[in-house]
Amino acid sequence: MAKHSERQQERHAIGADLIAVLVAAPNGNPVVLTIKDATALPSGPFELGHRSLQSGLRDWVEQQTGHPLGYIEQLYTFADRDRSGEDSSRRVISISYLGLTREEPSRATPPGSWRNWYEFFPWEDHRYGAPPVIVDVIEPALRRWADAAGHEEKRSKRWQRAAVCFGFDERGWNEELTLQRYELLYEAGLVEEAARTKEPAVQLVPGRAMDGDHRRILATGIARLRTKIKYRPVVFELMPPAFTLLQLQRAVEALAGVTVHKQNFRRLIEQQDLVEETGQMSSETGGRPAKLFRFRHAVLDELPVAGTK
Repeated sequence: MAKHSERQQERHAIGADLIAVLVAAPNGNPVVLTIKDATALPSGPFELGHRSLQSGLRDWVEQQTGHPLGYIEQLYTFADRDRSGEDSSRRVISISYLGLTREEPSRATPPGSWRNWYEFFPWEDHRYGAPPVIVDVIEPALRRWADAAGHEEKRSKRWQRAAVCFGFDERGWNEELTLQRYELLYEAGLVEEAARTKEPAVQLVPGRAMDGDHRRILATGIARLRTKIKYRPVVFELMPPAFTLLQLQRAVEALAGVTVHKQNFRRLIEQQDLVEETGQMSSETGGRPAKLFRFRHAVLDELPVAGTK
């Protein structure tokens, strides 16, 4: 009877980890807050003493980084048994949150904790054209992976999936597929995290690895943000109180990983009344002084349903 009770307890041994994807964009550089020499995102277990999931997350982030959390939203919940890297006798559910901040890192934040997110996903930055890693490493590796499927139909499906994710065969790059690309590379055994549980590929794709499933969670956060900046003015959560239109454009490009047409971008901003002039000028542009703008908060009430482009 006692053994049966122990087995029942083991079956229900479930814990919850709270994980934060906290993003900033200082000087047009997309950075994420990390811990443990950039191998993990701020995180910790949900404990009985925590009033709520969000309060528990705030406690862990402030303890580990010294950085206070402002606005956060729930990102995704992960419960894959074979991806957490934890002891299989205890199931751990990862509850992730996405946060945006314009604040400067506090003095308590250890140096090096803010890392450019393209260190983790070098294939995602297309602002200067397709990264060489895609042509030199990823495309040939995925072709070998597709060919290894054996059956012609399976080979075709594998390659079609790779072509959609990475824009091969003139399909075009879709910046929103960040998570799908990482998941594909994981399935093909081309990232270090996959090599921990399966036979690694001959050549792994460059990119900083992370503990457990933290890089997968970071990819989810990037994908969410890239999608969201197209229909909600969330980019202004990352901007200083006053900014130039060029600084705003650079921030959008940094987050999306692609360039935007300058005139079309400014036309959209003006048509939707997203910003207003401050009456001041910036002399930090290196050329002619540029007008400074601020986000027009009234737009949040005026466009609650339609959103923004």
